[in-house]
Amino acid sequence: MYLTGFMGTGKSTVGPALARRLKRPFVDLDAAVEKAAGRSVAELFAREGEAGFRRRERAALARASRRAGAVVALGGGTLLDARNRELVARGVLVRLTCARAKLARRLRPTRASRPKLAGGALGARLRELARLRRGACGAPDLTVSTTRRSPAQAAALIARRLA
Repeated sequence: MYLTGFMGTGKSTVGPALARRLKRPFVDLDAAVEKAAGRSVAELFAREGEAGFRRRERAALARASRRAGAVVALGGGTLLDARNRELVARGVLVRLTCARAKLARRLRPTRASRPKLAGGALGARLRELARLRRGACGAPDLTVSTTRRSPAQAAALIARRLA
């Protein structure tokens, strides 16, 4: 099972709650990339550029997809890569959404650690990234808004809908 959505929608917080509820392993793709590289996402972007990071991300997704029954939180841009979309299409894809104003509030404190938010006003960066990523996840099996839900509530809703 794969969780997708824009950064800040809750993939890394809903994912562990969902995995606990379903009694499955959890993989946060960004954390897996960081662990394998021994560097943060921000450091990888700075040293290797986005292309280098995406190569590492693709390899981490291939490893995660081999973990039977895992709940995998994808990075916000993972599904921009056609090979990643093909791999994810073999499982269940859950798209998390959140209202842009709420996203801005969630992301403001972590902006410095998110390379794709660097430069310009936060609202403008969010709009531009949303425009570039529109439609990248294709047709998810399920879409859940986290705007007014806690991670536990979102996980419970996903589990009920997929049961």
